[in-house]
Amino acid sequence: YQRRVHGLVIGAGVAGLQAIATAKAMGAIVYAFDTRAAAKEQVQSLGGEFLEIHLKEDGEGQGGYAKEMSKEFYDAEMALFAKMCKEVDILITTALIPGRKAPELISQAMVESMKPGSVTVDLAAENGGNIATTKSGEKYVYKGVTCIGYTDLPSRLPTQSSTLYSNNIVKFLTAMGTEKEFGIDLDDDVFRCSIILLDGKLMWPAPAPKITASQPPSKPKDVKAIKEEPVDNRWVTGTNIALGSAGLGALVVLGVVAPTNFLTSVTTFALATLVGFQVVRTVDPALHSPLMSVTNAVSGTVIIGGLELAGGGLVPHTAPQVLAALGVMFGALNIFGGFRVTTRMLDMFRRPTDPEEYNSWWIVPAVGFSALYVGLRVAGGFTDLDTMIALGASIFCIFSISGLSLQTTARSGNALGMVGVFVGTVATLAQLSSVVSPLTYVQIAVLIGVGGAAGYLIANNIEPTSLPQLVAGFHSSVGVAACLVSFASFLMESGSFSSTKIGVIQMLAIYIGSWIGGITFTGSITAWGKLQGTIPSRALMLPGRDWINGASALGTLAFFGLYIWQSEHLLPGVLLLTAGTLVACFMGWHMTDSIGGADMPVVITILNSYSGWALVADGFILSNNMLLIVGSLVGASGALLTYIMCKAMNRSLPAVIFGGYGSATGPVKEITGTHQEANVEEVAEMLTGASSVIIVPGYGLAVAQAQYAVSEMVATLRKNGIKVRFAIHPVAGRMPGQLNVLLAEASVPYDIVLEMDEINEDFPDTDVCLVIGANDTVNSSALDDPNSPIAGMPVLHVWKARQTVVLKRSMASGYAGVDNPIFFNPNTWMLFGDAKKNCVTLRDKIVGHYDSSKSGGH
Repeated sequence: YQRRVHGLVIGAGVAGLQAIATAKAMGAIVYAFDTRAAAKEQVQSLGGEFLEIHLKEDGEGQGGYAKEMSKEFYDAEMALFAKMCKEVDILITTALIPGRKAPELISQAMVESMKPGSVTVDLAAENGGNIATTKSGEKYVYKGVTCIGYTDLPSRLPTQSSTLYSNNIVKFLTAMGTEKEFGIDLDDDVFRCSIILLDGKLMWPAPAPKITASQPPSKPKDVKAIKEEPVDNRWVTGTNIALGSAGLGALVVLGVVAPTNFLTSVTTFALATLVGFQVVRTVDPALHSPLMSVTNAVSGTVIIGGLELAGGGLVPHTAPQVLAALGVMFGALNIFGGFRVTTRMLDMFRRPTDPEEYNSWWIVPAVGFSALYVGLRVAGGFTDLDTMIALGASIFCIFSISGLSLQTTARSGNALGMVGVFVGTVATLAQLSSVVSPLTYVQIAVLIGVGGAAGYLIANNIEPTSLPQLVAGFHSSVGVAACLVSFASFLMESGSFSSTKIGVIQMLAIYIGSWIGGITFTGSITAWGKLQGTIPSRALMLPGRDWINGASALGTLAFFGLYIWQSEHLLPGVLLLTAGTLVACFMGWHMTDSIGGADMPVVITILNSYSGWALVADGFILSNNMLLIVGSLVGASGALLTYIMCKAMNRSLPAVIFGGYGSATGPVKEITGTHQEANVEEVAEMLTGASSVIIVPGYGLAVAQAQYAVSEMVATLRKNGIKVRFAIHPVAGRMPGQLNVLLAEASVPYDIVLEMDEINEDFPDTDVCLVIGANDTVNSSALDDPNSPIAGMPVLHVWKARQTVVLKRSMASGYAGVDNPIFFNPNTWMLFGDAKKNCVTLRDKIVGHYDSSKSGGH
């Protein structure tokens, strides 16, 4: 580590401020002192550190100069200068008092205490000088210290300005004529306005230049030659027309062959999906984690499918009732757990200055509206209200996701989601009043109580660092619930499919619902294991992996065909449905385990999407509009987040779905060189001497729980005039938006937390980049090594900062198992050790540095 030059400027007038600005531009750490309190803000604005002594005395004099101070102030001043002279490499003094000899501020002993090779520049030398060793008009070396006392510094500026001026004069003279003869063209405005006398005749002032009307531009001779070729949109337009025509044709065919009930469901599904995409795309990237948790919560409306199939009194008696009861319990777990963890996350983003919110008041219309519906439906027999209540509940769920588009409305959105799920669940319970016994409600209450309590306790006690595992676990419960509802529906409806027009649609929906549910269940469990560390994070590379995926897909289709053929027969139908579900469970495990650990954010989002489409399948099975709408919202949300994640990692969606990316295809580039290490004191010095700092947090920060120390460190730096921002990669952490949540929890203002696309161009202008626990998202091999497992992945360009400091435990590779070449760059320093311990020590060093500066020390 090469120590940066430290400079001290005494006197923050015009000359002193210019010295500060020049030294900072050259990379020095600059301290400044002035008796005038008004100078503090000017020094800090230029990136200097203002030194103070704790005596309340203002040195402001007339004309912007300092006045003579008291003896007590002078003594404290001398003590400060004596201490600083031992630390700095260059000392510049500019102190003058009008009409008086320049005050002597630096004694001979102070100069002798300076390190060999140091320099003093006394800009007050002409008036006697501020430094005891200054010789007016001379430069010499005194005991290893170069003392500069020039009184003609303005004339000693670099010769460049004189050279530029002489060049201009030469060009001016040579332009008057040719090499052979000299002449003055009086028609040339430049020469005419420059002449004062010509042959003894006064030529000044010159007449006003003639202004002639501008001529219209001439038309080009060959218009065709410069005319841009028109874009041929025939192929694009033709393709769009063909696709649109095919889609319209498919709708016509569907309208002819499909039953009316199914067409109504398809219409609801299609419109809800479009609305879902439009609503989700407005969500703030910082709120992607709360978005996933709230969609997880509303996907708990799979409970409605279980409720519609429930029965048996206090305990279920038949297999379908048992499966339905389990579905209710898993759905309740998702609802209570999902909304609780969303509430916790959104509360982390709350700032002390935010106005009070009264979202709990929504309980009044929720209970009132539900009570009114129950009374009209049960006592009045108004069954037509069922459609309206489902619509109302679904609209609340739509508003819930829409509310996450802004920080200011996010908590209200969460409350609206609770209202929607509550109203939908109460409505379903009211609709059961004519088909189940009162004791069944006791069974349902117990199931909801057990599942809800479990979900709430899990979500309430989970650490923020474990949010990705929690989300994956909740996804698995939705998958299980979807499978249970599908099997329960088949057991209840088997033998009657052919007797209804929608029977074939129900058979198809049951198989798809169970199949997607199986993939979601095992895929989520596998993702949980990788995130938790119980399963290796590296991509599973089974021999013939693509053949295995192909065989699984063929097996799914084969079992589906046989299932449709045998669906009227209970036992064969159940066995074939089970076989298809087991194949789906295998696919969920294999596809997820075949994905590298660094790509888990994509896996989480696609599993979120799967859980929504499983809910849609249950909606088609039961012809339930609310399940169709909510499932479409969740599916669209997960699909759009998957697209965003894939784009951020330069991955294709098919590669994600079928697994196997995140692994190299050839030999990677060899990394050579030696890394450089820095200690905490040196890193603290870099940060306090910087003008701008960017902090790049990664999952290592989350694991170490270092966000609190980082937040306090950042607050101190910003308080002392240093510009500090955070750079968040879209897939930083293990789920979208996880790092935003952690920083919000530590009270980091979200307006200084920027996304990759917003800040990547700022690294070259940044003094220090501090990387805490990030590796794959700052790996330059993604850009310059085509054989890297993360090749093509957009990354944060941290290596372009003037200095980069990486906090890690060791030189080990990141979650993707890829070595990082930036660790060996000449401007990169490694700070090894526990991230939390190092961040706490850094915070203390920085706070101590500024406290020492205020008390007169360094």
